[in-house]
Parts: sequence; C-alpha cells; structure tokens
Amino acid sequence: MDFLDRDLFGRLEHFYDAVPRDAARTEEYGPLVLFVREGAGWPFYARPRLDATGAPSLADITAVRERQRELGLPEALEWVHETSPDLLAVARSAGLAVLEAPLMVLDPAALPDPGTLTDVPLRMLDAAARDFAADVAARRAVAAVGFSAAGTEPGAAGTAQRDAAMAELDEAALDEERSRVADGRRLSVLAETPAEGALASGMAMRVGDVAEIAGVATLPAARRRGLGAAVTATLARELLAAGTDLVFLSAGSEDIARVYLRVGFRRVGTACIAEPTPVTP
Repeated sequence: MDFLDRDLFGRLEHFYDAVPRDAARTEEYGPLVLFVREGAGWPFYARPRLDATGAPSLADITAVRERQRELGLPEALEWVHETSPDLLAVARSAGLAVLEAPLMVLDPAALPDPGTLTDVPLRMLDAAARDFAADVAARRAVAAVGFSAAGTEPGAAGTAQRDAAMAELDEAALDEERSRVADGRRLSVLAETPAEGALASGMAMRVGDVAEIAGVATLPAARRRGLGAAVTATLARELLAAGTDLVFLSAGSEDIARVYLRVGFRRVGTACIAEPTPVTP
C-alpha cells in the first residue's frame, strides 16, 4: 500500500509517547513508562519506553499496577502488538484482559466527502466561539452516552440521556481544551441538527504531522444515519488540510472497524489495551 510510511510504527511510537508529556510527569519501571497527569483531566496510561531494549517482565507490570493503585489511577497498559509482540502473553499472565483493537491508517486517496455520508450538518469546534464551553460539554455528553452502549447497534438512549449527562467543565479543564484547539493540537467536531442538537461527536489529537482520531461516538437513538463515518471523515479532512500526513485510529471492534473502512482507513496492525479482568459477581 503506497500510502504507508516506511517508518510507520516508529512514528506511531513517538506519537504515543509525546501526547501525554505536556500534561503529565513520567515514572519508569524497567522497560515501561507510566504517565501521571498533573492536575485534573482524563488519566493516562503506561506503555513501553521508546528506548526500551527488552520486553517488560511480569515484575515490571506488577510494579506499574501497584503504583497506579497507589495513585488512584486506572490500571491501564497500552502498546502496539507489532512493535512489542512479546508483551501480550506477559500481560495476560499478569491477569490483565487485553482488547486487541484493529489499528488503522488513513489512505487519503480513499477519503470521501463527509457530505455524501449523512444529511446531518457537521461543525468543527472553534476555541474563540462564545459557546465553546457548551460545545465541549455537548461533545463529552454525546461520548458518555454513546460509549455506555458500545458498538454500532441502535438503542433507546438519545437526546434526553445526552442532556442528563451534560456537565460544566471546571476552568482549568476548559482552559486546557481551549488552548489545545486553538493551537491545533486537538480538533473536535459535532454532528447536530437545529431540532435535536448534538447527535454525534469526535476528536483528534495531533503532534506535528501525525494525528490520532479518537472518541467518535453517536447517540444510540441516532445510529444508522452515517454519523460516525461522517464525523471521522470530517476530522480526517481537517487534519490533512492542516498538513498532517499520517492519520490513524484504533477501532473498538471488528464491527466498528467496518465503519472506518468506508471512509478510507486500512488495517495495519493491532493496538492492545490491557486492564484488569472484570470480577464476576
């Protein structure tokens, strides 16, 4: 596939390592690095160090998990299987459940016009807009409702549940969001109608010429209207226009990956996300 960079996985590793660094401190545990967020906000993960020469051991993973528990953080470990192939077996031996998510990269030549995917208008969030705080709250509320009913199947949860999930951001979180959108490190989009308000949302994180699309969500009651594909395509077009030449994402399942195939993403590997195995009551 001629759209793939020869150093694809190296560029992805540098992206994963760079994203948390302006908002987190780091702690090293053998070949692993734990990112600890400074201040309020979504907690980060642990992952293999860029300069690591060997696979993490069971003891390394145990040490990171103990530290995450001590700090009140989720016991989350992330990596790309093609870059760290030995880590999957070690993580599972540590009692972690591993989501093997399709890792997909955009083929720019296959990216469709978002307007051909849905009849719902799409709007990029503007950090200078008067309603920016309300827009961010709507994006987060849509994501909260959408991800509470994972997958692509339609459901009952809709605008009422979205409105109930709306929460005001504290000033520090809002300032961080505004700063990231203003300087191009973050892009956010809403799919909305005048009558229904926000129905789908998504965001992208950008470091230099590499960006990850994440958090694409649709209210279950609004599914099967092309919204997830349109949100993804809109973000991808904006990223390309801004000079990003590597756009990627991780799909939560094979069904979700099929949505991204429609907008020009192609599978190149597997993104692994490890968390403790849920306890059965």
